[in-house]
Amino acid sequence: MQSQSRRDPPRVLCLSNGHGEDEVASRIAVALVQRGIQVRALPIVGEGKAYVRQGIPILVTPQVMPSGGFIYQDWRQLWRDVRGGLLGLTGRQLAVIRQEAAQTDLVLAVGDIVPLLMAWWSGIPYGFVGTAKSDYYWRDEQGPYRRAWIPWGEPISDYLPWERWLMGHKRCRGAFLRDELTATALSKRGLRTFYLGNPMMDGLEAQRDLPLDPHRPALLLLPGSRPPEAYRNWALMMQVVQGIPAEIQVYAALSPNLDPAQLQERIPAERRDLPLIWGDFGTCVQRATVVLAMAGTATEQCVGLGKPVITLPGEGPQFTPRFAEAQTRLLGSAVQLTSVEHAPRLLHQILERLATDPTYTAQLQAHGHQRMGSPGATQRIAAQIQTWLNFGGSDAILRPTGQGI
Repeated sequence: MQSQSRRDPPRVLCLSNGHGEDEVASRIAVALVQRGIQVRALPIVGEGKAYVRQGIPILVTPQVMPSGGFIYQDWRQLWRDVRGGLLGLTGRQLAVIRQEAAQTDLVLAVGDIVPLLMAWWSGIPYGFVGTAKSDYYWRDEQGPYRRAWIPWGEPISDYLPWERWLMGHKRCRGAFLRDELTATALSKRGLRTFYLGNPMMDGLEAQRDLPLDPHRPALLLLPGSRPPEAYRNWALMMQVVQGIPAEIQVYAALSPNLDPAQLQERIPAERRDLPLIWGDFGTCVQRATVVLAMAGTATEQCVGLGKPVITLPGEGPQFTPRFAEAQTRLLGSAVQLTSVEHAPRLLHQILERLATDPTYTAQLQAHGHQRMGSPGATQRIAAQIQTWLNFGGSDAILRPTGQGI
């Protein structure tokens, strides 16, 4: 780590491994820059477009792997990535991290064990923002889910022993975890964990009006962001749309990665006026009555805003049946996994309950806050990192775990 004069601004290197992780890391990076901290970034598996949009300098030319970063969903994807240059890319990234560490004060790892391990490899102090894991995958506030998928009994945490070792290392200043349930459990085991809210819930304000009737229910479609999987998801969604009454409005929030022509050609003739909205997710989700989603981070954000979500299992590499089932555990009762055939009936049941049960909306909002937290986490995390940098140690704590969130 560099020896700084009093006038030199501290420097942080952000590591992240996925589209959603890049979004979270780039928001924190901007908040750090606003506090006078220099930030550079290394997106591990993607193109780092979120950093580019925010003007954060990127180290190493981005290279997209065939799996899109989802080898943990299907290990057969690993061989495709190896053939696509994964080993060479990883070697270059590790070399750059070590080189950059000589003039960096802190590495911030955002995502899962991959950036966390790379942060440890740097040899300098690091922090961790955990976006992938949560104890809600196997338990809630009432205790463990009693399901056959836990063959060895109750685990200690969703974080495995080697992940906990990395978070507990003397150079790890602390770990910002995605919910209070997980952070509190690991804090009780002696780890320096923080729950300051979830950065995924920042930046979701509505920016404009949509071409929708405010007096009619609206179904939001989220097919995901990565082609060609998103096109397969879209085709399934169009089968559902064919079974939905005309009085229910349908619209879609779409990633700039997707080709409008390939989406338009699959829209049923009776829904040719289906609005396709590009790059304005916050506006889209705020307007939604119900969401039909085959996505990761976006689905979590919908639940956090109190929206009921219907999901369909897809072919992957991300939204596989296994992923979809795990997502229902993570997000709880706000997400219902069903089939193409039963989705229209389920949608009708949800709309009917929204219309007749005055407590349902409040229940969804309370549930979303419990699982995803309140807005403002980005600034709270940036403030804690600034405290570490200014006072130089893991004992510099701005707020205790879970307080006030």
